[in-house]
Amino acid sequence: MTTYSVLFHLEDVSYRIRNVRSLRLWLAQVVSKEGFEIGNINVILCDDNYLLKLNQEHLKHDTLTDIITFNYNASGVVNGDLFISLDRVRENAAELKELLKDELHRVIVHGVLHLCGYKDKSLIDSKLMREKEDFYLSLRPF
Repeated sequence: MTTYSVLFHLEDVSYRIRNVRSLRLWLAQVVSKEGFEIGNINVILCDDNYLLKLNQEHLKHDTLTDIITFNYNASGVVNGDLFISLDRVRENAAELKELLKDELHRVIVHGVLHLCGYKDKSLIDSKLMREKEDFYLSLRPF
């Protein structure tokens, strides 16, 4: 297995990510179960304004979102940046009556699944993505 890194960054937000080591191992397991090698993944937690600017600049979308995934995969190795709005995750967790950490983990694994090639634009793709998220969330050892 190659050396990999899953790094967590904060951009204009305050949040303490818990179980970092277990979270890294879990994400490596997700990538492996999907048939890929894990390379380097950056998880950048930011606020709505930061992510909105990225959405406007890179995707030409003028809407709030919970995650934007930049895929840098090469030769079966998963690499990428996951920009996540902590504001959206907090709001979604409250609306869904979920723990913040659980909703954050769902959004992180959602981004990793995008890096593994899953889409979510159609109803069928979205349903498969949700099933994958639920499956991998059930495998968390923490």
